Amino acid sequence: MPFRALEFRDVRLYIFSAAFISLDVLVPWLTHHFGGVQAGSTFLPMFFFILLAGLLGGWRAGLLVGLFTPLVSFGVSGMPLLTVLPQITIECLFYGLIAGLLRGKFHLKVIWALIGAMIAGRLAQLGFITAVFLLYGGEVSPLTYMWPVVLQGLPGIAIQLTLIPLIMRIAEKWHQKRVYERC
Repeated sequence: MPFRALEFRDVRLYIFSAAFISLDVLVPWLTHHFGGVQAGSTFLPMFFFILLAGLLGGWRAGLLVGLFTPLVSFGVSGMPLLTVLPQITIECLFYGLIAGLLRGKFHLKVIWALIGAMIAGRLAQLGFITAVFLLYGGEVSPLTYMWPVVLQGLPGIAIQLTLIPLIMRIAEKWHQKRVYERC
């Protein structure tokens, strides 16, 4: 992996994270504005830049972008709704964190890091929902709640699995060219 993970003491981490959080607030807002709430649930625009941040900036960037994107988005646009904000925040946090760890620490190919992060994020969300159901007594199984959400998001997952590796390939070539020009 040609990208060096950003450290917490490096100011570039915070600039990078702020830029990705901004994109992650703008793109879902545009998606909801032009396509309605269902477009957000179908195309999953909030997850796109969180996953990309973890892959490009490492686990720390993925963690920050994943944690703060839903909170900033809620503060700016009211989306995601307050009732689902905690579970989406946990899901997003895991997307960014795991994408960065799988790519940076375990050196997995982009596609496998993406798939692993997507599975981890959904499992974290399922764990949170299960805990809430156990504490407050849900009327349906958490899996019954989650399955339609996963099915509706399949187009977004397909878009992410197609575009993110392409963007990573372009970014890696650009990065290699810059490094070569410095020598």
